[in-house]
Amino acid sequence: MEAGFHALRTANGWSLDDAAAWFGVSRQTVEQWDSGKSIPERGCLQDLESTLIYKKNFNRDQSMSDFTFIDLFAGIGGVRRGFEAAGGKCVFTSEWDTYAQKTYRENFPNDNHQIAGDITQIKAEEIPAHDVLLAGFPCQPFSIAGVSKKNALGRAHGFMDKAQGTLFFDVLRILKHHKPAAFMLENVKNLKSHNKGDTFNTIMGALRDELGYHVQARVVDGKGYVPQHRERIFIVGFRKDVGFDFDACKFADAASGPVIGTILHAPDEEPEHQFTLQPEDAQANVSSVVNPKYTLSDKLWKYLFDYAAKHKAKGNGFGFGLCGPDDKARTLSARYYKDGSEILIDQGEGRNPRRLTPRECARLMGFDDDTFTMKIPVSDTRAYKQFGNSVVVPVIKEIARQMKPYVLKSMRAEGAVVVNEESVAAE
Repeated sequence: MEAGFHALRTANGWSLDDAAAWFGVSRQTVEQWDSGKSIPERGCLQDLESTLIYKKNFNRDQSMSDFTFIDLFAGIGGVRRGFEAAGGKCVFTSEWDTYAQKTYRENFPNDNHQIAGDITQIKAEEIPAHDVLLAGFPCQPFSIAGVSKKNALGRAHGFMDKAQGTLFFDVLRILKHHKPAAFMLENVKNLKSHNKGDTFNTIMGALRDELGYHVQARVVDGKGYVPQHRERIFIVGFRKDVGFDFDACKFADAASGPVIGTILHAPDEEPEHQFTLQPEDAQANVSSVVNPKYTLSDKLWKYLFDYAAKHKAKGNGFGFGLCGPDDKARTLSARYYKDGSEILIDQGEGRNPRRLTPRECARLMGFDDDTFTMKIPVSDTRAYKQFGNSVVVPVIKEIARQMKPYVLKSMRAEGAVVVNEESVAAE
């Protein structure tokens, strides 16, 4: 074995964190192996070398990616962005909403595949083979009517039967047909209690007991990455028992996350048509100001203020959420376009608060960063709905980063079977 740890690690395209997660050691240990200050066990080098050989032999069509994935219920591509950052390549997209499709296309203009519409109308065999299935599927209750009928007829039934007629069933049938190495599903935190727990139990039972995946679920709050309290449940599964431990994955501490001031328009920004304008006062020492249309009217502000006061008097917490630059926001919802009440920006004494602009919503969801600025080609109303329905991109990036070594390990395990079968056939 002539190649050293650093050469094999970089040839695989792994970061220090990827290698640490794969071998179950600390980053500091990997840094020592990388620099040559300490020598890893020979098995570690053999593992890296065999992984590299596998990737070359079985992924020749993925020269610029480590794994392929499909993006179901894709929305505006937040989940995709996270898994692309981990080295994945999207080979299929499905999203039924035409306005979301428009935003998706604008931000992924180089795709060599069209966006498929209604997933219920697409046969599993029409979807390309893939290593990872990704889906932020809508939450629907599962009816017991079909199951009861089968009971009456004395016929067998299972979790997949119970899920028929729901959009989750389409996830199941695609998993069953393609058997990808791994999947990640995203939903609202309340999925666990939805329909008195029956929905979640059906989902986990179908994935684990009927399809045979090793499945784990965890709720993650995006507050450590963006200035917004946003809890979502993520369900992760692998075809092979590769040792992935979702509970052991580390995420940014919510208490130390950024504040709302970090995503607001700055006075020295270049004006961005319709969100910000050049100041009317040419002598003002600023480049742009937020468009006045985002400031609440006197009538709407009075309504929200009186509504909050009425409910406060009754002893409950209903009302608007007013944020200063050092605060963190409530959860951005798809209804934000109506009045913006859950996240209002304080504009100081004597001025009504304002809504976030769609650009600020993109930042609040983590779409905009140092390397990418989201294109927003739809109306404000559509944009608010799209961001309110989306995911916190940095959370997805972190999940994808920590899943990646185990995805590759699961892919390799699947590939090893092929190699063995070919060897047997050759003999």
